[in-house]
Amino acid sequence: MTTFVAQLDGRDATAADLAPLAFAGYAHFTAMQVRDRRIRGLDLHLERLREASKELFGTTVPDVQVRAHLRTAIEAGPADLSLTATVFSANREFTARDGALSVLVRTGPAATPPPGPLRLAAVEHERFLPARKHVGEPAKTYLLRQAAAQGFDDAAFLDRRGRLSEATIWNLAFWDGTAVVWPEAEVLHGITMAIVRRQLDRLGVPQRVQEITLADLPTLAGAVVLNSWTPGIAVHGIDTVSIPAAPSFVDIMHRAYEAEPLTTP
Repeated sequence: MTTFVAQLDGRDATAADLAPLAFAGYAHFTAMQVRDRRIRGLDLHLERLREASKELFGTTVPDVQVRAHLRTAIEAGPADLSLTATVFSANREFTARDGALSVLVRTGPAATPPPGPLRLAAVEHERFLPARKHVGEPAKTYLLRQAAAQGFDDAAFLDRRGRLSEATIWNLAFWDGTAVVWPEAEVLHGITMAIVRRQLDRLGVPQRVQEITLADLPTLAGAVVLNSWTPGIAVHGIDTVSIPAAPSFVDIMHRAYEAEPLTTP
């Protein structure tokens, strides 16, 4: 058994397969954590790939085919790992021609998220096609590095209306002491976010969506970031505004995520 893999359409990818992708920027993907060779929110990952493929390419890879590729990659590695599935067209970029879609699946070590708490710089930025998880976004790494140079742990984005939207590779969630508050803005609706939201409903935890600006932060009782690595890392400050520690909020987010069943592809 190999440790980790890079597979194209279910077979080991060669250097010739991967070389054209080195400079590719027109593709989309989903990222997940595999535990005991199973996945949380598999239906949400498949839906993400379908909807993004429709928008970017006008066609999709059948779910049954995607699931087969995921299984092949997962079975070739350890029980716990990180996995990224990227969909792209054989016609590459800078063309309007239709082409067959391929799926590149990469696996690697299971994620170890930062322990937190985090302090985030607030920067004005709006992602292109924010509802899609697509490749070719150097701004996220650039803004993270800029924030780190200023002594922050990462960066949170403000849209043109001054609303907090998301962070570099994270969704944002807030706590008002009773309910989970999701920012109202153009954002990527992350899979972990979707998992947590549907499980919060099942647990009876109130939640709502509202516009949040830096001026609103002092009225809130807690904040976290979340992504495929973790359902919640505490955020204790954004820009110059401190945010209270809310361990019960972090615990609620983790309990909601862990209530989601693991599924075999």
